[in-house]
This record gives sequence, C-alpha cells and structure tokens, in this order.
Amino acid sequence: MAISSRAAAAAIRRRVGVPPPLATHARAMASLFGHVEPAPKDPILGVTEAFLADPSPDKVNVGVGAYRDDNGKPVVLECVREAERRIAGNLNMEYLPMGGSIKMIEESLKLAYGEDSEFIKDKRIAAVQALSGTGACRLFADFQRRFLPDSQMYIPTPTWSNHHNIWRDAQVPQRTFTYYHPESRGLDFAGLMDDIKNAPNRSFFLLHACAHNPTGVDPTEEQWREISYQFKIKNHFPFFDMAYQGFASGDPERDAKAIRIFLEDRHQIGCAQSYAKNMGLYGQRAGCLSILCEDEMQAVAVKSQLQQIARPMYSNPPVHGALVVSIILNDPELKSLWLKEVKGMADRIIGMRKALRENLESLGSPLSWDHITNQIGMFCYSGMTPEQVDRLTNEYHIYMTRNGRISMAGVTTGNVAYLANAIHEVTKTK
Repeated sequence: MAISSRAAAAAIRRRVGVPPPLATHARAMASLFGHVEPAPKDPILGVTEAFLADPSPDKVNVGVGAYRDDNGKPVVLECVREAERRIAGNLNMEYLPMGGSIKMIEESLKLAYGEDSEFIKDKRIAAVQALSGTGACRLFADFQRRFLPDSQMYIPTPTWSNHHNIWRDAQVPQRTFTYYHPESRGLDFAGLMDDIKNAPNRSFFLLHACAHNPTGVDPTEEQWREISYQFKIKNHFPFFDMAYQGFASGDPERDAKAIRIFLEDRHQIGCAQSYAKNMGLYGQRAGCLSILCEDEMQAVAVKSQLQQIARPMYSNPPVHGALVVSIILNDPELKSLWLKEVKGMADRIIGMRKALRENLESLGSPLSWDHITNQIGMFCYSGMTPEQVDRLTNEYHIYMTRNGRISMAGVTTGNVAYLANAIHEVTKTK
C-alpha cells in the first residue's frame, strides 16, 4: 500500500527530530504569554481565601465587607425575598437600555437627592444604572478622562483600596488629601482643610458620603458645611461614593446629609450609589451613577456620553437587581419593611461596637478604645499595626486586613469575647 505524502513527511520529521507543525504552533502561542506573572492577591479578598483554608475550629473572619447575622451567616432581607416573589414568572428578562432601568434610576435619585428635589424636577441630573458602586466609580473615571483630560482626582488617605485601581486603570492622574489622624483615631480636619485650600482651583475630590471605608470616621455636620464652603471658594468638584446609605446610621436621610449640604450650597456634584450593603444585593451588582448638571440640555448630553462609555464595556446592565431595587423603593409597604430591616442591620453593628469596646475595657487594656464606638458603619479602624494583625492570624486564627481594619459585621455575640481577648493580648505590650 502506498504511503501518503503527509504520512511520509511525518515519518521524516520523526527521524530527524523535527516537531510536528501543530506542536510548534502551540509552543509559539504559549510563548506569547510566557512573560505574564501571577497578579498579587487582592488585600481584601485574599483574607477570605486564607480564612477558608484554615482548618481551625476557632477561626474568625473580620475581614469580609459583607453583612452577617449574629450567627455569622449571610443575610437575605425579607423585602428582597418578597420583591423576588413578585418578579418570579411575571416579568421578562429582556435587555435593559444602555442606561439601565428608568424606574430604578428614578428611585435612586430620590434616595440620594431627596424625594422633592428641585434638581430631579428640573431634569438636571444625568444618571445611569451601574454595576454597583465600583462600576459607577469606573464610569465616572472614564468620563472624567475623556472629557476633562487635564484633571486629577484627589483621593483621601486612606481609602477603599479599589478606588486607586479604578482611577489608575481609567488613566486619570491621582493625588491624595489628608483625612485620617492616626493618633486620635479620628478625622484630621485641619490637614484636610489645608489640602482642599492648597489644591488647584476646579480640582476633583473623591468623598465618602457616610461610613468612610476603611476608617469609619466621618466629618460632623458642621465640618461638612465648612468643607462645602471651601469647595465653593475653590470651585472644586465633589464626587461622592455612597456605598452605605441607610446602613451607616440606620436612617437613609441622615446618611445622605453630606450630599444635601453640598446641594444646598449649589454645587454641581457626582454620586456613586450601591445597593450591595444596604439591601444585601452583593452579587446583583446594582448601583447608580448620577451627575448634577447646569440644566436639562447639559444633563441629556452627559447621560448620552455615559451610555456611550458603558456600551463597549458591558453593553447594558443586569436586570434582576434593578427589578428588586425598583420594586422595593416604589412600593410603600416594601420600602417601609426595608427601612426597618436596614435599621436592624445598622443597630446590630452599633451593638457589636459597644460590646467589643466593653470587653476590651473589662480586660484592663491600657489603651483607649473610644474610637470603636466613635466610628460608624461596617468597619472599625482599630489602630493595630500589621505585625499585631499577623499575630492575631498566626496565634488566634483571626483574619482581617493588615491595616487593622475590622469588619464589625463579622463580630458576633459568640465571638466578641474571644476577639477582644486576642486583641488585648497582642496590644497590651509594645
């Protein structure tokens, strides 16, 4: 039987040691990515990975930024379950417009700007549904880069670590401004005001509307008024990241106070809203980006550009979370239930702050722990050093980020005494 030319060629290659074409091609393709190194672990998500790998029965995770009940279990709000029951089998799953759910946006604006906001009535707000607060920040960062290419973003020191990633990847230059005072475990208001005054006119500033992450330190109402006044003098642009409205104090109106002050002072503002924390919709990625403009015509133009930025990123946002949010906020009975539930979550966090402080004080700690109850929101900026945090992990199987940030959602009546004792042991001597 005659041997085919292809088989003969293959036999010759084997004799002389020449690899087949497909193998050569595969190696060539592999070399394209040979220079790619593993990315460093995310400082927050890496904590959970390490926690899950620890076999110790005593392990405690106070690093995760997600609410837990007093048994340490994830929570789905009853208002969310009821909204899902209404959705099931009754609504289609067609594409949303590029700008997202109109109903969700309308309700989100009322929540942030006020039910009777003149800016909503005058149609001065350009707003789009976003992929939670992260997506809202990224859309704004790309908008900033595209239409204000000479601008920078001033970001507080410290801040949520992903803020730096977002504006870096959007190629917006970053500067930092003073925020936290390590010695007092509070706000460095004098340093903050100096940095606002010294920044070039018309600078962009990233501000946490409430429950500052990671410190839990917020300006007082009077301090917010002074900040707003100085912004007006310098013609700065405030961009609010509001990830915890309602979850910080238990009252969404109170938690939006900083934004309302800036609106009273007639600022143009930007706002990133998230429903991850205050409705527990972590995996639904439900959020909203809004920009207050000079007039309706400008708002129409800005919204059209935000939609154009979103189009090549993800085309249009997911529908399920938007339906849940809009149903809850648009139904008086469900909204009332949500307000009750979000207050319950906030109150549990506040209660755990009090319990942790009391446990530390009862152990005779030589340190002041007043800041635990002075701070607000999900996170407590403990003041512990990276070395002390490492001891907590290595000796007590307690997991948190190395900057000493404690997620109060992970503190329960069952572990608060154990956590306090461990903190006392690693901090009682220098």
